[in-house]
Amino acid sequence: MRSNHIGRDHNKIKELFLLDPEIIYLNHGSFGACPRPVFEAYQKWQIKLEQQPVRFMGRELDAHLTEARNTLGNYIHADPDEVVYIPNATHGVNIVARSLGELSGGDTRGRYLQPGDEILTTDHEFGACDYTWEYLCHQVGSIYKRKPIPLPVSSQEEIAEQIWEGVTPKTRVIFLSHITSPTAMRMPVELICKRAREAGILTMVDGAHAPGQIQIDMHAIGADFYTGNCHKWMMSPKGSAFLYTRREMQPLIKPLVVSWGYGTKPQTSRKVDSSSPKQSIYIDYLQWTGTRDPASYLSVPYAIRFMEENHWDDIRQECNQLLTSAIHEICNRIGLPPVYPYGNTFYQQMAIIPLPPIQDLSSLKNKLYDEYHIEVPLMQWKEKPFIRLSVQGYNTPEEINTLIKALDHLLPALSDKHPEQH
Repeated sequence: MRSNHIGRDHNKIKELFLLDPEIIYLNHGSFGACPRPVFEAYQKWQIKLEQQPVRFMGRELDAHLTEARNTLGNYIHADPDEVVYIPNATHGVNIVARSLGELSGGDTRGRYLQPGDEILTTDHEFGACDYTWEYLCHQVGSIYKRKPIPLPVSSQEEIAEQIWEGVTPKTRVIFLSHITSPTAMRMPVELICKRAREAGILTMVDGAHAPGQIQIDMHAIGADFYTGNCHKWMMSPKGSAFLYTRREMQPLIKPLVVSWGYGTKPQTSRKVDSSSPKQSIYIDYLQWTGTRDPASYLSVPYAIRFMEENHWDDIRQECNQLLTSAIHEICNRIGLPPVYPYGNTFYQQMAIIPLPPIQDLSSLKNKLYDEYHIEVPLMQWKEKPFIRLSVQGYNTPEEINTLIKALDHLLPALSDKHPEQH
């Protein structure tokens, strides 16, 4: 495999993770992987909670969460009061979607989304989030409109124009992934958010795969709502994510789970303890929804520190080089073109690579794991097979070579063009 990959010892990096050394883990995009120092910090928070739960939850937690939000806000270039921790990005999409469809004071005219209104999206979105918007539209009578973005693509401007072709006078919300899940493609969210703001259309960005994989500047992106995972490419413990809401849009947000924070609402008649509200109503609504383990949230600053101490910006670039070499090599061997240009405009550490027509995609996946100990997702998108390859700092050129050799060996026997099938 051709590669100008920098000669860093990625085996030493791999020792910083808890991953099974017998498995070639090329699927960081699905659930991430947490480094040992960050996981140890996570466990220390759990122990601290258990030592005196009442003191921790009742008197200390707000201050710890505020500090963790400050660190995260600095990392993603957002004001701390615009960011709140949540369990995952799908949760964030639900908060926004359900808020936009909720009745205001029992009057349907006070609801942001009305029957016939359109939510514009693409055909590259994550299935769980598609279901969220479909559920909302069923309840409200709005329309979830998917704009096809065919592959291959050549420029971000081309994609932005294709998306904007779907805008009509009924478009009230545009929902896009920053980096898509099924096609691992970076979307032109900055271009779309700017244009939508000028047109008076709300924007919601699903950043499940973006933070930690690419640089995030929330104010430069310009989205009204943005939800991102910390437990994927930021490498924090599982169950840590955030919802960013532009300050002007925060009055639109309602609690997905109604709890004590609702008692700080000015128009409520219910009295809560005299120390409330302790921060903005937006934070009050969403930060405390009942007892849960907050250790994953409180460990996010340690994940950010881990990346800084290990020069993760440099590692990301090395991963991109290794991934680009892998795409080039696999596409050349199977005789299919890549779905987006080489480089880092459309992908950074995760990309899809086309595969030839295959009789049984699940059989190929099982053989890759059982015979070569390779954990990598295979998927069908628009009835075409792809491999979604993630390259993280713990992956080595040798591991990528093993994948290439495995595909060389397995694909001919499983291809629809195998001679035995004629």
